[in-house]
Amino acid sequence: MAHGDVTPQGVDIEGLDPLGEEWLDENPYRPPYEKNAQAIKIGSSAYNQNCARCHGLEGISGGIAPDLRMLEAGLEGDEWYQYRVVNGAVRDGAVYMPKMADYLSQEALWAIRTWLESVSVDE
Repeated sequence: MAHGDVTPQGVDIEGLDPLGEEWLDENPYRPPYEKNAQAIKIGSSAYNQNCARCHGLEGISGGIAPDLRMLEAGLEGDEWYQYRVVNGAVRDGAVYMPKMADYLSQEALWAIRTWLESVSVDE
């Protein structure tokens, strides 16, 4: 409980195009998606409700978990992101990151990725 209550919080994805059950390989909400600004807004809220406890407020890591603003852009970053949110991270039997796709929809998770891209920084 070092991070407090880390139970994933629901995300209101109203207004985003539904994506279905099958995971997409690439973020569908990045430009030129017509509702990109809405996806960024939803992603910001969803990140701060569900990810900031470990990955840092506004995406700025305090060192506990990776700084997600530094994820690679485009398809390669999408592949890593998708793998991690679907599979989580376990080391020596300890859960370092839950399987977020078990708690949040694909739409919510791609909206988070969209927001992360909007605050991306180079290393």
